[in-house]
Amino acid sequence: MVPTTEAQLSDAVAAAAAGGHRCHVTGRATKTGYGRPVEADAILDLSGLSGIRDYQPDELVVRLGPGTPLAELEAALAEHGQCLAFEPPDLGPLYGEAAGQGSIGGAIACNLSGPRRPRFGAARDHLLGFAAVSGRGELFKAGGQVVKNVSGYDLPKLLAGSFGTLGCLAEVTLRVAGRPAGEATLVVGGCDEIRAVDLLNRLAGGPLEPTGLAYLPAVVAVHAPHPLTASAAVMRFEGPPGSVAARLLHLQAELAGEGALETLEGPASAELWAALRDVASLLPGGARQIWRVVLPPAAGGRVAAALDAALPGCQWLLDWGGGLLWLAIPPKPGAAAELVRAVAGRHGGRATLMRAALELRRTVPVFEPEEPALDALSLRVKRAFDPQGVLNPGRLRAEW
Repeated sequence: MVPTTEAQLSDAVAAAAAGGHRCHVTGRATKTGYGRPVEADAILDLSGLSGIRDYQPDELVVRLGPGTPLAELEAALAEHGQCLAFEPPDLGPLYGEAAGQGSIGGAIACNLSGPRRPRFGAARDHLLGFAAVSGRGELFKAGGQVVKNVSGYDLPKLLAGSFGTLGCLAEVTLRVAGRPAGEATLVVGGCDEIRAVDLLNRLAGGPLEPTGLAYLPAVVAVHAPHPLTASAAVMRFEGPPGSVAARLLHLQAELAGEGALETLEGPASAELWAALRDVASLLPGGARQIWRVVLPPAAGGRVAAALDAALPGCQWLLDWGGGLLWLAIPPKPGAAAELVRAVAGRHGGRATLMRAALELRRTVPVFEPEEPALDALSLRVKRAFDPQGVLNPGRLRAEW
């Protein structure tokens, strides 16, 4: 089913509910491997709900269909010197799909955010409003087209990250931002993960306002678009060119003696952060199982070191100043889930199995298991929006 209007989408879901059918809700099918396998009878393809419907550059607001290709939206924003501040990643290549094919609806449904996340917030923080169809086939709307919108329940933050299990997006309204005029990255080479994370955390809490803080071990750094010959802490600065240059000079003087310093400017810096954002170009190919571990930033180096020692042959990188660990491991029974979650849990982290074989994703909890009370609350929310389990059954929980 490929609806092209809100009415067609509503009719399709209502018919599925009436017939006892279940739907795999998808945008452009670039992230089918993310989450548990969906157990459905039909595909509900939202790619027909595409296109920018209203864009007001002066108001920093854009309204569009969820099936709009992310690349199309970003090109339209770039014409006006604007961008999406939450820097959504292109995860298609991580799942063997071509780059540049994902939709904005998919980014919102999965709440995907890139390296700017710690400074500018997650995707859900930039979703001003939406229209969606519930599992009953009922159209509902929430939010609006202004940043200061405080009426009613904050449903945009509930729908973002629900993986299409609560409603099928029919339209989204986003806050956009000005594109930085200047960009440069300082590379500190030769430091280990513990020292690097300490440095990144000091910068995150300081006055220099970096918009990207990451660490690449040597075996990963060599695969960067601008190959780095040693392990490296990387720090991005954006803004007016004069401000970027002044902050770099200040930091270079402060870090003299910390390691080999190198500066990447303009396109070289942008390419490095695009590779970090999209992950696939820096981590090994499709045979490896990949984990995404969210942590308190100060713990990132210790968790990475512990898992590196416990899982021979693994490769990894740290983003968000140590708060996000991407871990690629050789295929293991159960994807080493107990080990990964035990190490992460000791430091307050939560682990998501981002890539593994389909059968393994059926048997191993892909998302961090919730406490019973929170899991029960989540189930109540699911039943309120989709009482018959029509939308993406099994995507988040086997019993949903």
